[in-house]
Amino acid sequence: MATIVPFSAVRPTQEEVKNVAALPYDVVNREEAKAIVQKQPNSFLKIDRAEVQLDDQVSTYDEQVYLKARDTLNDMIDSGVFVRDEEAYFYIYQLTMDGRKQRGLVACSSIDDYENDIIKKHEKTREAKEKDRINHVDYCNAQTGPIFLAYRSNQVVKDIINEIIEHTQPVYDFVSDDHIGHTVWVIKDKEKIQTIQSTFETIQNTYIADGHHRTASAVKVGLKRRAQNPNYTGKENFNYFLSVIFSDDELMVLPYNRVVKDLNGYSEESFFEKIKESFDVELIGQKPFQPESKETFGMYLNNNWYKLSIHKALVDDKDPVKSLDVSLLQDYLLDPILNIKDPRVDDRIDFVGGIRGLGELEKRVANDMYIAFSMYPTSIEELFQVADVNKLMPPKSTWFEPKLRSGIFINTLED
Repeated sequence: MATIVPFSAVRPTQEEVKNVAALPYDVVNREEAKAIVQKQPNSFLKIDRAEVQLDDQVSTYDEQVYLKARDTLNDMIDSGVFVRDEEAYFYIYQLTMDGRKQRGLVACSSIDDYENDIIKKHEKTREAKEKDRINHVDYCNAQTGPIFLAYRSNQVVKDIINEIIEHTQPVYDFVSDDHIGHTVWVIKDKEKIQTIQSTFETIQNTYIADGHHRTASAVKVGLKRRAQNPNYTGKENFNYFLSVIFSDDELMVLPYNRVVKDLNGYSEESFFEKIKESFDVELIGQKPFQPESKETFGMYLNNNWYKLSIHKALVDDKDPVKSLDVSLLQDYLLDPILNIKDPRVDDRIDFVGGIRGLGELEKRVANDMYIAFSMYPTSIEELFQVADVNKLMPPKSTWFEPKLRSGIFINTLED
């Protein structure tokens, strides 16, 4: 069963939180991060992407970067930008986008739960990305980016969260530059903290929604610290990792769309002949088409949108991976027709988060791509079903929005 613990967060002052809070390190590139830090010098990206403070010739993975991240974090703590809560608490982190609210419980999750498959995974991790975050956590002696976890809705936890929100003043309440609202409450009541902990002990699994590399890295640093401290008790901070845990019914998953550079040598006429072997094709016209149900896809080609509906006989409803829309498009179009065997490494394909809209697909086709596909979003329940049978989802299956901000909560590995 799931083990979570309260923690003494290092977090920004009320005056600085809006300046500090930043998008996750891996959703902005180096150039974008540098521009953000130049505009806002206290942005947490100066820690999460500390290379922006160094010469452009310095590699993102150079030791200088991790040393700079450590020194910057310590300087911001020493200067009073960050403060530490005196006791261990849970926190509520509410994000509001277009009037829709989702509320997560901020806590530390057990690295043993990750090792013992109580925390379920659904993606592969890449060694280079893991190593980067291992170094970042190890040098900073802190977990700086929260892991986005999900769990099946529980009424006891929901009631406590609602009660705290209704009767307690938030410690933070601000709107970021992308118009997302961020509101935070502190759960200080020891009885409520204990009830939340004991309730999670009845919850069979939590699931990584976003942040597989950060999770794997945090766990490996924790295991390294255990090896360095053979008399560890299990209560040290390094036995846990920073997480924000959301009830499944609060989450919104957006589609992760695809764009491709060419038709793999096919003429448009022969390409249509090939896709009709597996899909019904309907011309929509110039109005962008967003699929409204599973097993349908939008296709943008030569200034026209089409609706593709896969032949039902091809769908294996008993296999939670093969029945995913991202799998159906890959297995019956991208691979056999466009010859994209491994979308993780093939530079002929790119992925566009649904938050960017269908206009971004048209723009990419006009600029650097040839064809685009709009997707119906993978559901959180589909994610759970894949993880429950210990299988992996295809790359770029889900796009969660809004994104958690880094820098609002930090879990130091040593008190």
